[in-house]
Amino acid sequence: MNTWTTALSGLVEIWVSLSNASKVLLVYGGLMALAWIWVYVHAMSDVRTLREISIWAKPMKFMAATALFAWTTVLLAVQSRTVVEHHGAYIGITTLLIITSLFEVVYITYQAALAEPSHYNTSDPFHALMFGLMGLGAVGLTASQIWLAWEIWHAQDGQTTLLTWGILVGLVFTFVLGTVSGFMLGSQQPPAGPGLPVVGWHLQHDIRPAHFLGVHAQQCIPLIGLLAERLAGPMATQSFVAGVVSYSLAWVALTWLGLS
Repeated sequence: MNTWTTALSGLVEIWVSLSNASKVLLVYGGLMALAWIWVYVHAMSDVRTLREISIWAKPMKFMAATALFAWTTVLLAVQSRTVVEHHGAYIGITTLLIITSLFEVVYITYQAALAEPSHYNTSDPFHALMFGLMGLGAVGLTASQIWLAWEIWHAQDGQTTLLTWGILVGLVFTFVLGTVSGFMLGSQQPPAGPGLPVVGWHLQHDIRPAHFLGVHAQQCIPLIGLLAERLAGPMATQSFVAGVVSYSLAWVALTWLGLS
């Protein structure tokens, strides 16, 4: 009982220490996770498909990714060991993240309910406009991360740890690699039909695997920095650089396969 009390007390203490913007972002991520659960349950009784997969597959992917994106943003802001999380700019970052991601999730879910595509749908001026706005929204979403990197970089007041370097590089990669692969994905529709289990990707003519690496550099590169810092000892810096280079090469390889 004491263990549970201590754990609960620790969670309450962490919650109290967070800025209001971080609290809103955590709740937003939680709501996206609940939406994912609701859609998953609903999808079990809805057999409609679009391009040979469930009409609810895309909304569920975006809901899960948005929840993870929001939670990770808070974690990185806190782990950067700066006061950025309590600065006014952080409110702008969270606002940009919520507005852009919510727009995409709502429109994608609405189109799924109609059994109509959201992406690559230029069948009339309205849908063409919405597809273009989704592209702008995606850029805005990843731009929130390079904005956060800028704020963290300027808030450094001492020696930058490998974890912080991982956070900075991961946020920059999320914007650069995620945006570049996003534009390529926007101009090349993936093949129809089921692909790999769970994710549904195809290994050729499909930019989605590269786009996944680009967007989720937000989680992966900081993790590389953390592992190098904790486990690599005197080779920590070299290990971190090797990890980042390997990640970059993997993105290039998947991009090449996607365009082949």
